[in-house]
Amino acid sequence: MATAYRNDLPDRVLYPVPSDWSSRAHVDAAGYERLYRASMGDADAFWLAQAGRLDWVKAPTVAGNWSFDEGDFGIRWFEDGVLNVSVNCIDRHLADRGDDTAILWEPDSPEAEGRR
Repeated sequence: MATAYRNDLPDRVLYPVPSDWSSRAHVDAAGYERLYRASMGDADAFWLAQAGRLDWVKAPTVAGNWSFDEGDFGIRWFEDGVLNVSVNCIDRHLADRGDDTAILWEPDSPEAEGRR
């Protein structure tokens, strides 16, 4: 069984990851470390590369713009980019997954039956 952990915690809390989960993961521990180092080395370049995984109407040129000053607090991601959420959530998946169920309705009561 793989183990996930947070390096920045002083007591290094360990969480066991079931082997069937880790076998389906898109990133293994080495890949995570590589991505983490890239994100810390050049955050703007890293996040702009991640933004490239989406379909943009106008691709962003600025990854993040933030201030933690009390008088000017604000966090903006990809503020000069324009995207269409519907395209990214639905349209771009239609060619390969158009016949798959898109929304599962789950009732509040566990005894009630869900709907597709």
